[in-house]
Amino acid sequence: RPAPVAAAAPYTLARADRVPSDQRVIDVHSHFVPHGWPDLGTGAPWLRVESERDAMIMIGSDEFRRVRSDCWDAAARLADMDADGVAAQVVSPTPVFFAYDRPVGEAEKVARIFNDLALEICRPGGRRLLPFCQVPLQDPDAACRELERCLDAGHAGVEIGNHVGDRDLDDEGIVTFLQHAASLDAPVFVHPWAMPSSPRLDRWMAAWLTGMPAETHLSIIAMILGGVFDRVPESLRICFAHGGGSFAFWLGRLENAWRRRPDVVGTSQQPPSAYVTRFSVDSVVFEPAALRVLVDVLGASQVMVGSD
Repeated sequence: RPAPVAAAAPYTLARADRVPSDQRVIDVHSHFVPHGWPDLGTGAPWLRVESERDAMIMIGSDEFRRVRSDCWDAAARLADMDADGVAAQVVSPTPVFFAYDRPVGEAEKVARIFNDLALEICRPGGRRLLPFCQVPLQDPDAACRELERCLDAGHAGVEIGNHVGDRDLDDEGIVTFLQHAASLDAPVFVHPWAMPSSPRLDRWMAAWLTGMPAETHLSIIAMILGGVFDRVPESLRICFAHGGGSFAFWLGRLENAWRRRPDVVGTSQQPPSAYVTRFSVDSVVFEPAALRVLVDVLGASQVMVGSD
């Protein structure tokens, strides 16, 4: 849905204005961090502001992520977009704020705080900045309520984590939410989060370097083998971050297992390759050769520009 903002700014990039509208770049993967928010309680994220342009996301007393003003300052974000030739950008929550492990009432409060702040951050950009909301996904009723509230307020879609604890995207409650999103024509962006931790994964950012691609791969498999694509309408618009993880590279392995081990893997109505047109991925894979694999396996129509 278009955001109901009074100042719907036209695209300001002169170079982009000379490009045909069907060739303008829309970046589907970026995040925001507000320049402060109310106290969310012990152990919750908070922001240590270090200057006008720099801050550190903290989890308790631990440093989580250094961020700069482009996370909260629309003018800085728009300047970067202009420099990169980006006409419009989806602006999604930072997954550390999801609060899926908190009681539903608290998670709903957290979602409302960050969703309202997202509208404030994006408003100066008019239709160039498209806010996506977050929802308390651990409770489908609360998640559906918050999605409806946010769409009415001006959000363009929703970002969800790829799991809630041990519940993957084929969980009954999450499927209910996806069906509701489809009924509202709300696009869904799936971002990995809360990767497993172990001594082997705690070195070298390995949880991010190997865990994130594996998490997203597993979630797409859950959508296929868990029968989600057989149950949700084809109108569901769902995109997976980071090129869909390792899914495209290993689709042949999945297809082989579906045909050779139907007793274990043959749980979807069609072979896995039949579902590749049911979802999209972003282009955040960092190498042309990897991007070529995505296009060759999934098709160019299923790969969208993302900067992360």
